[in-house]
Amino acid sequence: MAKQEKVQYLGTGRRKKSVARVILTNGKGAFIINGRTFEEYIPSAATRLDVTQPLVLTESEGKYDISVNVHGGGLTGQAGAIRHGITRALMVINPELRLILKPAGLVTRDPRSKERKKPGLKKARKASQFSKR
Repeated sequence: MAKQEKVQYLGTGRRKKSVARVILTNGKGAFIINGRTFEEYIPSAATRLDVTQPLVLTESEGKYDISVNVHGGGLTGQAGAIRHGITRALMVINPELRLILKPAGLVTRDPRSKERKKPGLKKARKASQFSKR
């Protein structure tokens, strides 16, 4: 008996300072992020819905085991990076899914990031209060 090798589909997602390496394998829907369960790593239900959006749109929940290695940024940025990585991995599996994912705005990387601090200001745009006298 020959052992069947698991086929892996890779996708890299980025958002702000976060980078997520996503691996999709055929399975029953296990979702592991940095060695922890999905619910444990992302406690917010709204953020969890955001992350699973590409799977819901393509009707592939429960079809793949998802393993994620994510680092950098905060929880929301990491969630966005995971979502982007899942989208890219799904497009590797079936390029025709792009027609479903693109109108939902999941294919494009979100270009918004933190603005740099300017000299003479307290933050990127926050200045000290103007005094006339």
